Amino acid sequence: MTYQAQHLPTPPAHEAIQALQGAVLLEFGTPWCGHCQRAQPLLQAALEQTAAITHLKIEDGPGKRLGRIYGVKLWPTLVFLRDGQEITRLVRPESLQQITQALDSL
Repeated sequence: MTYQAQHLPTPPAHEAIQALQGAVLLEFGTPWCGHCQRAQPLLQAALEQTAAITHLKIEDGPGKRLGRIYGVKLWPTLVFLRDGQEITRLVRPESLQQITQALDSL
């Protein structure tokens, strides 16, 4: 899967995310968040260089349970998973290199 420009209309259940096999990038944020918007070109560039990763763009905010499960406090928060287990995370990434290194850890 490649870069997802839009947030999912309905976030997946936590159990469904844990059951995913392989490399997964969970991106928590909102469409109106300035930090999230600034990170989009970096995410797109990094994901275009990487094959075989599932990118799930999840809208977060008050009452959004999935973000609380993953301890999201600032946007964007990128959670990198392998077979449902968190490997690393980035909060408000500022460079392509940061994202690429995190993807490489998967």
